[in-house]
Amino acid sequence: MPKILSSIACNLDANVLLASIPLFESEKVQAIEWSFDTLFSFAEIPSWFTELVSAFGAENRLIGHGVYFSLFSGKWSKEQADWLIRLGKLCSEYRFDHITEHFGFMTGADFHQGAPLSIPYTSTTLRLGIDRLKRIQAACNCSVGLENLAFSYSIEEVKRHGDFLNELVEPINGFIILDLHNLYCQIHNFDLDFAEIIQQYPLHRVREIHISGGSWEASSIIFDKKVRRDTHDDAVPEVVFELLKKTMPMCSSLKYVVMEQLGTGLNTEGSRQLFQKDFYVMDALIDAQNKLSKNTLIESFLPKNLTKTDTIPFEDAALLAQQMQLSNILETATDYHHAQQMLAASNLKNSAWGVEQWQPYMLETAIAIAQKWAAEK
Repeated sequence: MPKILSSIACNLDANVLLASIPLFESEKVQAIEWSFDTLFSFAEIPSWFTELVSAFGAENRLIGHGVYFSLFSGKWSKEQADWLIRLGKLCSEYRFDHITEHFGFMTGADFHQGAPLSIPYTSTTLRLGIDRLKRIQAACNCSVGLENLAFSYSIEEVKRHGDFLNELVEPINGFIILDLHNLYCQIHNFDLDFAEIIQQYPLHRVREIHISGGSWEASSIIFDKKVRRDTHDDAVPEVVFELLKKTMPMCSSLKYVVMEQLGTGLNTEGSRQLFQKDFYVMDALIDAQNKLSKNTLIESFLPKNLTKTDTIPFEDAALLAQQMQLSNILETATDYHHAQQMLAASNLKNSAWGVEQWQPYMLETAIAIAQKWAAEK
């Protein structure tokens, strides 16, 4: 069995499935990642799809990726409790090798409709994140991991992100998904060097790598500045393949490399063929790395002890109030200057959020992200 498995994010989306069929037929797809909670709103899942995920699960080649849990929401919600119940039920029906979630909290009043945005790195948010990760682990009873964030407001956040991820997953013996396109976003948006920033991450905890494409957004604040966005709606850039080649040898516990793309970016035959081409490029890089790697035992990141959670989920009213304020500011600001004025008049001023150090073009991007999701509710 190869050490690193060539994998795709495969969800119940017609365009994704059309693009993936030739890859399945060629028997090149060695594992699939399923964003299971995107189907929680479906009354019924087609039998052919459950047969697909069951087949990969039976071979221990199925991994689950959560989207909507909103790990760092300051208040414990009924939606989160229901999410865990559904996760537990799914894990009794399908064999997942591991379960992962996104870093951050969702914008919006209920925090379950929106895009994941960063939080301040404090003892409170650390305690909150560990509490939620323990609950996910108790529900799924398997390895649990957390994905690095694509979006940051400041270079200080970027440089502290890896250490904070390590602190979050260490108590549950968890692992990291290192999303290389997310890392590329940070490198480009803050003019960072890969060799410097990669060392800020706990590479010994990387069990999974994501690669994907994204988009560019021009800034109206800084002339000729383009912000890289993790929109998953385009082909994998060559630079991300280069990052993959450089990163794989650094990750001693790496088991999966997953290629992601949303169906909205796979609506033509040409885009689907490019998706297949990208997969084969990824697969060739993985094959080359597997040939160089020694056949050593890979860390499973299974719980070392029976996961114990507090009866009452940890909450923080002050954090919740700040999150609500920030969501409202991002969703209602007419422009960057208006947002700055509202931030200066809010409880986020002179707080752990460090709003005074936020880069103007990243605040502008956050406004665009939040308002896009608000319009789609």
